[in-house]
Amino acid sequence: MTSVDMWFDPKCPWAWIASRWLLEVEKVRDVQVRFHVMSLAMLNDGREGLEERYAKWLRDAWGPVRVAIAAEQKYGGEVLRGLYTALGTRIHHDRAPIGRDLYLAALTEAGLPAELADAADGTDHDEALRASQHAGLDLVGEDLGTPAIHVPGPDGEPIAFFGPVVSPIPRGEAAGRLWDGVLLVAGTDGFFELKRARTRRPIPD
Repeated sequence: MTSVDMWFDPKCPWAWIASRWLLEVEKVRDVQVRFHVMSLAMLNDGREGLEERYAKWLRDAWGPVRVAIAAEQKYGGEVLRGLYTALGTRIHHDRAPIGRDLYLAALTEAGLPAELADAADGTDHDEALRASQHAGLDLVGEDLGTPAIHVPGPDGEPIAFFGPVVSPIPRGEAAGRLWDGVLLVAGTDGFFELKRARTRRPIPD
């Protein structure tokens, strides 16, 4: 069994698709995914030159990550799988407004106490969030963001990469084939980038 670590921001649609892809990979490969929290709002805090549209998008991105990191701090990383699914379904499928009502509904679905919603408006867990973010992104480099994935390499050291950025979600054996290919290129010494222009928006289904 291969343990795969993924860092996510609940609001990022590309991270959501990648996370659902990894859950598909679990069904067809000997893989177990562990989820961790990062924050695009924290990553871009104070950064100059952001596009106005992206800066606006980031304004309500703090709340979901703070709720998620508070849950992890109190109850352990195992709760993030269910909480991320509950948050992400509401954000990406239901298009629910990001705010307290969304947090309360997601926490209830995940079997977590409602008071964790209070974390959305405070900074009590920001140091833990920053530490989690560094754990995920320092090996990836260049502030690439999410999805960020770590996989054990043949020498025991993690192979870390950003992506894949894919839409729609690969399912079944297609998910497994993509996983095989991602491991092949990411595990190649000196391989850095394979990219083409996006021709479609994120499809979260």
